Amino acid sequence: MGYPKGKYAWTVKVGEKGQFVIPKEAREVFNIKPGDTLIVLGDIEKGIAIPPKELFTEISEKVFLEKDNGK
Repeated sequence: MGYPKGKYAWTVKVGEKGQFVIPKEAREVFNIKPGDTLIVLGDIEKGIAIPPKELFTEISEKVFLEKDNGK
C-alpha cells in the first residue's frame, strides 16, 4: 500500500532531551537545510505539525492577525 502522491509519513524516535532527527528523505522532499528555522505547531486535540518553512510568513501573519482581531 503506497501513499497518495505528495503525501508522506515517517517515524522518528525522541531522545532523552526531547530531540528527534528529521529523516533524510523528509529533509530532501521539503528542502530542509542545516540552520533552517522550522515552525512547530501544536493543538491538544489534533497533535503536532511541522509545516514547510515556506509557510512561515503566512502562518505567522494569520496568528498575529487573529490575535489582534481578538482584542
